[in-house]
Amino acid sequence: MKDVKTPPSAEGRGDTVSRRSLLGAALAAVTLAPGITLYAGPAAAAADGAKRWGLLIDTTRCDSGCSACVTACGAEHGWSDAGRARPDQAPQWVRKVDVRDPATGRTASLPIMCQHCAKPPCVDVCPTGASFKRADGIVLVDRHICIGCRYCMMACPYKARSFVHEPVTGQRPGSPRGMGTVEACNLCVTRVDAGGRPVCVDACAGAGRSAILFGDLDDPGSAISRRIREVAPARIRDDLRLDTGVYYQGI
Repeated sequence: MKDVKTPPSAEGRGDTVSRRSLLGAALAAVTLAPGITLYAGPAAAAADGAKRWGLLIDTTRCDSGCSACVTACGAEHGWSDAGRARPDQAPQWVRKVDVRDPATGRTASLPIMCQHCAKPPCVDVCPTGASFKRADGIVLVDRHICIGCRYCMMACPYKARSFVHEPVTGQRPGSPRGMGTVEACNLCVTRVDAGGRPVCVDACAGAGRSAILFGDLDDPGSAISRRIREVAPARIRDDLRLDTGVYYQGI
């Protein structure tokens, strides 16, 4: 496939894009089924660059026996990790992990999902531009131009992405999936754009935990920003300097 050159950007750099990516952009609103379209184009247009969405997870409130966030995410987005002949091929939108501090013996349970990095390595290695970051910090996958190379999966230090091996049924309008493409937590982008919050936040509150706080990290007056200043939470593999949008209190 030959590459074509785009005109130099405002910063004076020319970007190389493939014909596949140009075709993907042209098809950004193609309908897969009644009421279901791939969201890359509309979702990118809806992003507010004045915000940066993120999560703060209080591990002291998260119970190892609770998987309400995982169950709710699967129902919302139409994936399931149950009953698979190959557990290693299960979706990884969100998973619960138990960790132990070897120095103190303290244990904690926490959900791991896409960390919505400000400097996402998955975007850096994607050869088609299918992995991209919105102006508000949400990292997404454009299924039109994802070729299933899985470079992004190898680049992600959080093992937060998975490959769709099987034919997909039961499509959800807000989260289309496709066999042969890569997927991950999209921070419930359609709910967020409608003024709501991710389903994991609601599910955690409904389970009586209220361990997940969602909000605008760039607003110093938001509840999440105030809590971050108060508790000084950690970020997983902060040494990689990816500036993740997910914080963890109590680890």
